[in-house]
Amino acid sequence: MLELLHGLPLLVKAAILGVVEGLTEFLPISSTGHLILAGSLLGFSGEKEKMFDVAIQTGAMMSVVWYYRQRIGRVLAGLGSEPAARRFAANVVIAFLPAAVLGVLFGSYIKAWLFRPVPVAAAFVIGGLVILWVERAQAGSGRAPRVGSVDDLNGVDALKLGFAQAFALIPGTSRSGATIIGGMLFGLSRRAATEFSFFLAIPTLVGAGVYDSWKYRHLLSADDLPLFAIGLVLAFLSALACVHWLIRYVASHDFVVFAWYRIAFGLVVLLTAWGGWVEWAA
Repeated sequence: MLELLHGLPLLVKAAILGVVEGLTEFLPISSTGHLILAGSLLGFSGEKEKMFDVAIQTGAMMSVVWYYRQRIGRVLAGLGSEPAARRFAANVVIAFLPAAVLGVLFGSYIKAWLFRPVPVAAAFVIGGLVILWVERAQAGSGRAPRVGSVDDLNGVDALKLGFAQAFALIPGTSRSGATIIGGMLFGLSRRAATEFSFFLAIPTLVGAGVYDSWKYRHLLSADDLPLFAIGLVLAFLSALACVHWLIRYVASHDFVVFAWYRIAFGLVVLLTAWGGWVEWAA
């Protein structure tokens, strides 16, 4: 089975990984974790593939820009005259900073030791258990959310969300999951936490993309453009569909189903690694 997957044409692998990125970037199930596991199964790993990850994450980020283009346009137009627009932009910047600083300080160490299938699978399981705990606490509290809209956030809320997002530096944790579940713990409504995670993805993915593009610039080649283009376009389209679906899903559903998915998926990877049934690549 692995030989068949490893033997797929490179462009087919790029298409698969683009869809995987788009479908998982904004769900609380970890896009990085899925890319590490999918890349291991497909035999798609190495230094150059890190640049490919930048391309497909850019595609996913562009889907949020497109989906919220009118809102983003109003914020940008109002930065000079509207306090609400300035507060919203400042909150996004504040929330972006913790992960940015910690990523620069500890990113190389994390990538060296934790970007492996087994630690990712363990993070899947632990993250799933955290989601179940938070959802149970929310259901039992009976309290209405303190913050019902992203426009109601203050700077302290944004900073708390930024530190919550920083947990996603651990692969398998989920950037969106950490932000959404952290937001719910801090008193945000499910919809407000989900929408803010979308907006926070823009500077986070842009910052990571610029940093990695500079770091791995020596790997760039014009021959790779078709590969990157296919991954980027499919990541954009699948992420756009996912964002459209998720913002409606959270209006009447919790995240328990994603928690059980994470736990089941993580246990499967751990069991196959322990039993030697799948030779997960480092």
